[in-house]
Amino acid sequence: MDGKIAVVGLGYVGLPVAVALAERLGARGVEVTGFDIAAQRIAQLRAGHDATREIDDARLASCGLAVSDDPAVLEGASLIIVTVPTPITEERRPDLTPLERACETIGPRLQKGALVVFESTVFPGVTEDICGPWLAAHSGLEQGEDFALGYSPERINPGDTVHRLETITKIIAADSPEALARMRAVYGAVVDAGLHEAPSIKVAEAAKVIENTQRDLNIALMNEIALIFDRMGLATRDVLAAAGTKWNFLPFTPGLVGGHCIGVDPFYLTAAAEKLGYRPEVILAGRRINDAMGQAIAQKVVKLLIAGGVSPCRARVGVMGLTFKQDVPDIRNSKVPDILAELREYGIEALVSDPLADPAAAAREYGITLSPADDMVQLDALVLAVNHADYIANPADLIARVRSGGVLVDVKSALDREGLPNQLVYWSL
Repeated sequence: MDGKIAVVGLGYVGLPVAVALAERLGARGVEVTGFDIAAQRIAQLRAGHDATREIDDARLASCGLAVSDDPAVLEGASLIIVTVPTPITEERRPDLTPLERACETIGPRLQKGALVVFESTVFPGVTEDICGPWLAAHSGLEQGEDFALGYSPERINPGDTVHRLETITKIIAADSPEALARMRAVYGAVVDAGLHEAPSIKVAEAAKVIENTQRDLNIALMNEIALIFDRMGLATRDVLAAAGTKWNFLPFTPGLVGGHCIGVDPFYLTAAAEKLGYRPEVILAGRRINDAMGQAIAQKVVKLLIAGGVSPCRARVGVMGLTFKQDVPDIRNSKVPDILAELREYGIEALVSDPLADPAAAAREYGITLSPADDMVQLDALVLAVNHADYIANPADLIARVRSGGVLVDVKSALDREGLPNQLVYWSL
């Protein structure tokens, strides 16, 4: 068993990994340290709170995890797990900068015999052909001789209290049988659901990148049929309920596709394919459909306002929810700003409210000023963009915010339309 383990990156992925390792292996004498370059994040964790809400305060306080923003804590680690984000550029190309910076930080502190395991989503070849050489260049050590590489794709689902690190089968792969055995011992101690040993690192990388690509395509299909059924005057929810009675019909639903996984990962696969001279058609078509949904929703709002005799430029519109997903505070790659941008094209400056989103982050990332919920009244149209539990638990509160004859747009079909008053114009995907 490795004597000192360091986890680099303490976000949605890294913190649950670090906490689980500290809980399960700390009692066996293994030192577990979490490192993050964000001093504010470290200060927050030291104060006993996780803003991502993945680890509750009591568990964070009792797990025994040490955290630091000083890279010196990486020295002497025999196992380093890298969980930094892998975003895309404005041109929708893979951005490996966080991985490169992580390797630059780890390299000078990498000891002989260490194993570096990456959990970040990448295209096949990044771990061995890109990150390995980066580590070698910054450490002066020889890849495959002085240090080993492993890959174990993350499967964290933010906000999910059922599918957790411990309850999801973990894929592991390494560049040698010895390194794989070390991964087996460490991850096997914390993942109750068991391990799947991939035959190579590239296979494990490929498996991860297609997991979210598959979901992206299935949601894109639902979004496209929702747009079609809307033109037919059919409620997509009713159609899916009927189709879902067949045993092998997959339970996907339409909606906005944002966040740092599903809306990003397919571009890692398509970029790798294009380098090999292959132009992906289906994957990119799915991305185009999903990326256009914010615009489509906003245009529907405008049409419903006009049909109700309300001029868009005079309409009072409120949008409830800004985060990329219900019941999580993360606004990264949220598609709600797409709705707001399209509404703005029609002269509508919508009010936006979200109890979970950080107002400073909203202003910094999107130039959005969050409004108090109390301001969301006498609306000509209300867009329930993110179905936070607090919203869904009190539909009467949402209804009361819309004037008689106004529009209620329920993006995810989260409300019971049968319980809504007749004086509201209701629409959902």
